[in-house]
Amino acid sequence: MTDSTGIRVTAMGLPVMLIKENNMNAADLRAKTPEELVSELETLKKESFNLRFQGATGQLENTSRMRTVRREAARVKTILNEKAAAAAAE
Repeated sequence: MTDSTGIRVTAMGLPVMLIKENNMNAADLRAKTPEELVSELETLKKESFNLRFQGATGQLENTSRMRTVRREAARVKTILNEKAAAAAAE
């Protein structure tokens, strides 16, 4: 179903998101240096703060993004810990 502009919409008239979220996978993260991972983690924490703030003020449109950001941050922390353990073992 499309609207007059040609955008796909649901039965309720809401636009269908066609762009996939920027999901990171572990293989991509393992290829990065620890400095890049720390930078990525800082970015994710800032985004998490902004999303929480938007949620508190009622301006958050995509509530599932909070969960995605939280999981991506956990993934980055896991890879950082793996790299630290590997460095300590050497």
